[in-house]
Amino acid sequence: MPTNTQHHTDTVRTRRKQTRLTDSLARRLAAPPIGNVVIYDERLPGFGLRVTAKGARSFILNYRFKGRERRITIGQFPTWSAQAARNQAQRLRRDIDLGSDPLDHRNNERTAPTVRQLFERYNEEHLPTKAPRSAKDDRSMWANDILPVLANLKVADLTPSHCDDLHRRISRDRPVRANRVMEVLRKSLNLATRWGWIDRNPATGCRRNTEHKRHRYLQPDEIQRLIAALEAHSERISADALLFMLFTGCRRGEALGARWEQFHLDARIWVKPSAETKQRREHRVPYSSTVADILARRRAETDGAYVFPGRLGAPLLEVRKTWKSACDASGLEKVRIHDLRHTFASLVASSGRSLFVVGELLGHSSTQTTKRYANLYDDPLRSAAEDVASCITLSARGHPDVSRTMEDK
Repeated sequence: MPTNTQHHTDTVRTRRKQTRLTDSLARRLAAPPIGNVVIYDERLPGFGLRVTAKGARSFILNYRFKGRERRITIGQFPTWSAQAARNQAQRLRRDIDLGSDPLDHRNNERTAPTVRQLFERYNEEHLPTKAPRSAKDDRSMWANDILPVLANLKVADLTPSHCDDLHRRISRDRPVRANRVMEVLRKSLNLATRWGWIDRNPATGCRRNTEHKRHRYLQPDEIQRLIAALEAHSERISADALLFMLFTGCRRGEALGARWEQFHLDARIWVKPSAETKQRREHRVPYSSTVADILARRRAETDGAYVFPGRLGAPLLEVRKTWKSACDASGLEKVRIHDLRHTFASLVASSGRSLFVVGELLGHSSTQTTKRYANLYDDPLRSAAEDVASCITLSARGHPDVSRTMEDK
């Protein structure tokens, strides 16, 4: 019976044995009593067949890369034939000659992050920077639309076709939502490029469905009917929250999350903290005496930290039922809660105030956002044009008071 030393010597000698590797040889080669034995091909350096004590047979390639001895398994016999394994070994040899380490490449492939891992890091690092309501919506898109389709794909394997197919799938019955999902996916993949996971964003250039922007502005008679319905509503907290949105132009989340500590009641100033605003910056805005009256009513009727409290001292979560019943009572159709914000902006703009004032009251961080209301300046601009025309006409007629008229304008 051979000693361990003798067995080691026999194994080494067998490893150095070279012959032409064929399917016939791979099939008949005897398994060693313990460990494994490797037979190398006589024509392709490093290409060999490894046989274990349990009879498993695999083609391998030994090579040196940057001074290190490396071994990569090509595949098992008979799934891989000797000729197919030899061809693959030759391709790997070419990659090595071109400066690529196939074993490192394979290991990187195995540990490369998946789309599920992309979401986990996106959820951990990016979503906390967004407003809670927006972050919740992002998570919903990941859970319902992205992960069921792409979760197990490697991020590096994502292609524009994957993104287009996902967009097309969602667009069948939710075209606008499909655009939002792609915005979320595109943002996460932009982060993946910053993290060094990928070199380019495969979602860049993905098609978008046409969206028809709608801005519903309540007319004066509609406003009066809505105010009357809200003033008479039995759900006072949610009704006052809606009136507060109408008279401040704030977003629903800003109103429902408003805390008493944010208000300087004597100066009639509302300071929204950066964590509560969409732009993630502090927004300081004055409010009217009508809003002051709403706040005084809430202060007298409720306790706690929140202006519009829900159950157990938490902020009010939803006002949809009150909104629907108020719209029904006032005969309003196809009006969203967010249209209260548009209505506030339209009234400010139509009164002749500048776009700067509109943007400051609404808390816009970009003038491009405020420009959507530019068409509402038609009436005040038309009135100004009429004033100039009247002055020009008076001047042409030699009117003696034209200079004073121009100064007054």
